[in-house]
Amino acid sequence: MLPSPLEFLVPLGALESVAEVLPFVILAVVFVNLATRLLAQRSYVRQADEGDDESMSRYLPHEIVSFLLIVLSFAFMIVEPHGGMVLSVLVLGMVVADFFEYEARRVEARNDMEMDRPNSALAASALVVAYAGYQSLFFVVAPVWNAIV
Repeated sequence: MLPSPLEFLVPLGALESVAEVLPFVILAVVFVNLATRLLAQRSYVRQADEGDDESMSRYLPHEIVSFLLIVLSFAFMIVEPHGGMVLSVLVLGMVVADFFEYEARRVEARNDMEMDRPNSALAASALVVAYAGYQSLFFVVAPVWNAIV
């Protein structure tokens, strides 16, 4: 049997062995991402109070969790191509929103404005939570869903 072309990039056997728990791990990391987003916002407010936008820096734990979420969503794309693609697009959209929200906080700090919540990143996070929850917890509503559809 010939190996899959992806076999050289990703250990598919190891990935298939964790395929059952991968949606639950992703859901847990999404909630950790929400927590680190809250801590990052507090850090940005504190840094802005201490100085201008030059004193602000990205919150490293949030950046690490966001990177981990991207990697996990790409791994999920190998296990579940359709669901993984949708999740990956949502996660990448959330990361892009995080990037621009950080830049918006810097502009607010530079202009001595009141720090706003990261509204677009929170909205993107809500979509990621909803879809990750759908992927991991569908078995709860599957009997009702299958009876209707």
